[in-house]
Amino acid sequence: MPLAGRTYRDVCETFSWTIPERFNIAEAICDRHVGAGRTALIHESANGAVATLTFEALQDRSRRLANALTAHGLARGDRIGILLPQCPEALIAHLAAYRIGAIALPLFTLFGPDALAYRLDDSGAKVVVSDTEGIEKLIRLRDRLTTNPLLIAIEDRVDGSVLEWASLIESASPDHTAVATAAEDPAIIVYTSGTTGNPKGVLYAHRTLLGHLPGVEFPHDFFPQPGDRMWTPADWAWAGGLMDVLLPSLFHGIPVLAKRLKKFDPEDAFALIARHGVRNAFMPPTALKMMRQVARPRERFGYAVRSIASGGERLGEEMLGWGREVFGVTMNEFYGQTEANLTIGNCAAIMPLKAGSMGRAMPGHTVEVVDEDGRPVTPGATGTIAVKAPDPVFFLRYWNKPDATREKFRNGWLLTGDSGHRDEDGYFWFHGRDDDIIISGGYRIGPTEIEECLMRHPAVALVAVVGVPDSLRGEVVKAFVVPRAGTTVDAALREDMQQFVKAQLSAHEYPRQIEIRDSLPMTVTGKIRRKDLRDEAKDATS
Repeated sequence: MPLAGRTYRDVCETFSWTIPERFNIAEAICDRHVGAGRTALIHESANGAVATLTFEALQDRSRRLANALTAHGLARGDRIGILLPQCPEALIAHLAAYRIGAIALPLFTLFGPDALAYRLDDSGAKVVVSDTEGIEKLIRLRDRLTTNPLLIAIEDRVDGSVLEWASLIESASPDHTAVATAAEDPAIIVYTSGTTGNPKGVLYAHRTLLGHLPGVEFPHDFFPQPGDRMWTPADWAWAGGLMDVLLPSLFHGIPVLAKRLKKFDPEDAFALIARHGVRNAFMPPTALKMMRQVARPRERFGYAVRSIASGGERLGEEMLGWGREVFGVTMNEFYGQTEANLTIGNCAAIMPLKAGSMGRAMPGHTVEVVDEDGRPVTPGATGTIAVKAPDPVFFLRYWNKPDATREKFRNGWLLTGDSGHRDEDGYFWFHGRDDDIIISGGYRIGPTEIEECLMRHPAVALVAVVGVPDSLRGEVVKAFVVPRAGTTVDAALREDMQQFVKAQLSAHEYPRQIEIRDSLPMTVTGKIRRKDLRDEAKDATS
């Protein structure tokens, strides 16, 4: 799309949604590109070996897997767990799920047993595809699960209870016709952290991919352009990796780079971008802040990027200035949440940026600030940021949580749970969360799951978890712990609590700070006042 002479206003005024009655993600991101021999995925393995897959290869393998799954009893509406890092098998499993009308369930590879067990049982997953490490976790979980999912290992195994990926693919027919799914049919469940209970499964329709497209095209300066190639360090188990990068890029026929990063290394990131000619990247703010510590990157690595988008927390003018110097582009920030993603953002090519703002409503979305009754307020007034319904990017519902789904909407608006204001020019400004979600390093973390985990630690009598300010990650998890009587409180105890959460949940959720207390602030009804603890922590760092 040419940019010359275009403005934000005319882009929004000329934009219109095209949502067909029938739509299937597998056909949209794979089948329609078959025939030209184009590269779809570039995969660099842990040992540095590089493999490329064409759309033709993806179609063949995903059709075979779809037939294999059907032969093992999988059918429309069944949930298929994908416990894999960025790799070809993860994408093929997604495509196979969509082909048979099943629902893909992406799972983070660093999830511990508690996190995995809850998501598998809550979703009722019928099958899980994983690597050796993940399969071992799942086998140890079998006695805890109320479901008994079929396990498929992408690497060779001798355990007779686990199916092998290679033999399934090789023995299955390559002929398969995708189920004629409606655009409104369910396609994906992404679990997001809850604040008053267990994580909620956010159910996406096939059309949710179409709803994401403006939010990818706009911040990436009218993506795609000739020669574009996309990468993100964000895991494909999260909406940021899956819906902001992988699926939209393939929809446009743009190659995606896949690389498993056990731990983010800023120098490796620069080298990877240069080595594979990455032109477009979605980079969480924490990753960019780490990359800022690398000396003379342009001189040393010789990359040439066209666009960088970021989201999760504000970068600030200093970081934006660094981006212009180091990458030669203005890094465009965007905003959204799993239930209604990429609805506000920036595009420096056609609109001025206001330092500190979230940007303006993306093309196709109506965003306002509303009061408690769901009525838009005047510019400058504080309220809840909300998106007008209906909207193609919206989730269908929370899995098994109809009450939570109803509470998400008010007076025809989806409530984000974030407070802020809109100025006279239509720019939105973030004030804070209306709930207790912690946003750390781009991850959205709910306190309840961590509190429930820590309450199972033998030394913990009472605990409250909040997010506290952090210069690198935006926020970090802090636990306020009342120990059981007779407990010896020392550094070893804190370390043991941290490792306990890492082992049971995930490394990104463990409390980086632990404060021991004699008591916690409570309401008259006996609820912990997390807000008081957050305010204390903010005052201590100001």
